[in-house]
Amino acid sequence: MSGPRVLLIEHERATPAGLVAEWLDRHDAEVNVVPIDLGAGHDPARDYDLIVSLGSEFSAYDDHLPWIGRELELLGDALADDVPVLGICFGGQLLARALGSEVFRADEAEIGWFSVESSAPELVAPGPWFQWHFDTFSPPPGAELLARNHVGPQAFRRGRSLGLQFHPEVNVGIMETWAEVYLHELDEHGVDARELLERTRAVADEARAVSEALLEGFYRDVARLGDGGAR
Repeated sequence: MSGPRVLLIEHERATPAGLVAEWLDRHDAEVNVVPIDLGAGHDPARDYDLIVSLGSEFSAYDDHLPWIGRELELLGDALADDVPVLGICFGGQLLARALGSEVFRADEAEIGWFSVESSAPELVAPGPWFQWHFDTFSPPPGAELLARNHVGPQAFRRGRSLGLQFHPEVNVGIMETWAEVYLHELDEHGVDARELLERTRAVADEARAVSEALLEGFYRDVARLGDGGAR
């Protein structure tokens, strides 16, 4: 059987899909990669089996960016049509907005490897999870909050969709790219790029294990896509 038809939404060039791309490949997914911030088009939400929204350097509440409204509408259509959404960092915040939540500047930034308090460790392990964000959000109405920390919500489920504040896609290659492209942010927040890369290499195997467990659990038990991927 063929795998699922997936819309993979990018928001800038430095957002490689990493472990998420490997996961989709294992399921023989037909992936349509759309850089939505560049005005790229896509089919209606109902034509996909899964929508994945990746991270971004933008803020999910910046409605001066016209494409944010278009993506909000797309995610709203997906929810209405029971198309599963996996939202990652910015994508998780935008999914929360589509569900009626508020996104806002966090009291503190999170950059690095962190643990979370999980009420569903079989799906969302306590960690290690990589974080790089400055915003947070209120728990979406009607959603099940699966993980949190002192900064805010870290994972939630609503129906067949899952929103994450952290980055399950991160591997060493992604971290090397981000540490170079966004070195100014690391410097601004007092994060040593060399130490961050060393930490990433040290936890790479453990991080891959918890990420693969989360992604497979989402595929099987949340999105309920099954072996063939079709709804």
